[in-house]
Formats: sequence, structure tokens, C-alpha cells
Amino acid sequence: MSMLALPFTKNAASSKPDDAALATQNLYQFKLHSLIDNEEIDFSKYRGKKVIILNVASECGFTPQYADWQKFNELHGKDVIVLGFPSNDFGSQEPGDSKQISAFCTKNYGVTFQMFEKITVKGENKHPLYKWLSTKELNGWNDKEPSWNFCKYVINEKGELTHFFGSKVLPTDQVFLDAIKA
Repeated sequence: MSMLALPFTKNAASSKPDDAALATQNLYQFKLHSLIDNEEIDFSKYRGKKVIILNVASECGFTPQYADWQKFNELHGKDVIVLGFPSNDFGSQEPGDSKQISAFCTKNYGVTFQMFEKITVKGENKHPLYKWLSTKELNGWNDKEPSWNFCKYVINEKGELTHFFGSKVLPTDQVFLDAIKA
């Protein structure tokens, strides 16, 4: 299926409304294993930083975004942390194991931002991190789960979800840049 024929909107964007409910969870409650060395990473280490969470895949029409996110990481990595989560949920476009995914990202895109183990990001079996990101009762306002690879969630310095962006939104797009400045 061509990228243009996909039956959903990939450039969707939404932001936390001023009257959002109080979130029952935040980013700092999560711990996940890194892609390369399977080390458990406690997300409380990101306290005080903005964080971008991306669901990624190696065989997708959006895969070249790895280069965009790597460049963003090089320019803004001290202030905004990029976290990548491989997922095989869309068109089986991430079939590799951790070693294969890591080698692909490094060889083809020079990825140095933090990558994590492959997880499920949609449906009944989605990882608890993505349950928090896409369940309004947990995050206070958002119920959008990824519609395809390379959807983005923006987390503020307090660990609160503030924005969701679809696959087509790039880190150079003004709407995204405005979100990370907020």
C-alpha cells in the first residue's frame, strides 16, 4: 500500500486543553529497557526536560524521519530528549530483533538518541507507556493512539503529556517547534 493511499490522517495534531482533567500518571512512573544493552532506564531521569516519544519502524515510508530526528537531537538534545520505541504494529514494518534494529538505525541514520526495546503501541496489548499516552483518564486529556509509525507525543518538564502529532509532522515544522517552546 502506498503511503498516500493510507486510510487515515497522519498529520493530526492536538494539544492539552486549558481545562484538561488532572492526570493520574506522569512520564516519571515508567521504566523500560534500552534497545542496545537491555538496560532498564527509569524515566524519572528525564525530570525537568521536555521529552519527545516516537513510535518508529525500519521498513516504513516514514523511516527517513530517523535522519530528521537525529538532526533535531543534535541541535536540541540538551533541552529536549528524543526517545524512540520500535513497534511492529503497522504493516509489520519493524520485523527485526533488537540487534537488527540497532544496526539499521546506526548504519543508515547515525541514530544516537535513546532507543528502547520493541513494544506494542496500539490495541489491547499496548505497553503501559502507550496506555498512559493514549488514555484520557490516565494522562488528563488525550485519547489518540498512534495511527501509524512516527507519531509523536510531547511531554513537558513536569512529566505531563502536552501534545500529540501524527506521522507527517516533522521536527522542523513550525507547529511542532511551537509546541516544544510552550
